[in-house]
Amino acid sequence: MKVRMECTYQTPKGIVADFTSEEMCASKALKIVEDMEKTGRIKGIVFIDFQEHTWSLKELRKQMEEIQTEPHDVKVYFDGGFNPESSNSGLGCAIYYKQNDKFFRIRKNALVEELLSNNEAEYAALHLALSEVEQLGVHHLPVSFHGDSQVVVNQLRGEWPCYEEELSKWADRIENKINQLGISPEYKHISRNKNREADRLATQALNGMEITSRKEVDFPQL
Repeated sequence: MKVRMECTYQTPKGIVADFTSEEMCASKALKIVEDMEKTGRIKGIVFIDFQEHTWSLKELRKQMEEIQTEPHDVKVYFDGGFNPESSNSGLGCAIYYKQNDKFFRIRKNALVEELLSNNEAEYAALHLALSEVEQLGVHHLPVSFHGDSQVVVNQLRGEWPCYEEELSKWADRIENKINQLGISPEYKHISRNKNREADRLATQALNGMEITSRKEVDFPQL
């Protein structure tokens, strides 16, 4: 969870000034405030999250305590593959997250029919990942989505236009789900080499190998 701070500072001689910080992790912001409080010169402070929701210091501390027991720091990798001969598509996603100071990974794939292109399979793979994120109970948190499809990533960023009707429908489904969950998405384009896990899951789906797994891992995916 990221926030920016807005605070009022008063000097010993009564000079008052208002300051706004850059956006930062809420845990970092709380540590800064703890240090600032030692001066006794902070007269008021609020925190504003990515949805422009305002938190008091007490509320943010409570929220951060609750977040530790829920899935957070969520990072999603997705990929889709399309076989034009069979018109089958393989969807794959790997989801990394933190909960109770431990790191976990979910792997999920699916074989689907009736999609029309590789780009549509990429969108469907992202939608599959979003369904898994929803089942985790993730909401009102930032989530990063990593894919090797420039089309999907740039269209969802709003950097490329979306003229194909089918792709536009998928983009609408994804944006609706994002809004429903209150997620703040960050779409990142990565190389195919860095997306090998999701690519492998998509290929396994095309080969008829269904995978659904969750396990604790030693470290988060970079």
